[in-house]
Amino acid sequence: MVKEIERCGIPVVHMCTVVPISKTVGANRIIPTIAIPHPLGNPALTKEDEKNLRRRLLQRALKALQTEIHVQTVFEE
Repeated sequence: MVKEIERCGIPVVHMCTVVPISKTVGANRIIPTIAIPHPLGNPALTKEDEKNLRRRLLQRALKALQTEIHVQTVFEE
């Protein structure tokens, strides 16, 4: 589905815990996340630390959307 949306000219960020799978399905902008049971958070963190973690992931995704790419790109922290 990611590839079809991008063919329409809409950039997509694929946030995932298993990067090789994202590459296999053809995602172009890939953001590695935390863990399979908690991809966008970490329940072991304090409420404030988890909020900061989620904010960093979102900021990375927004930066990836603004970045022109020509090949599959993994946006690490």
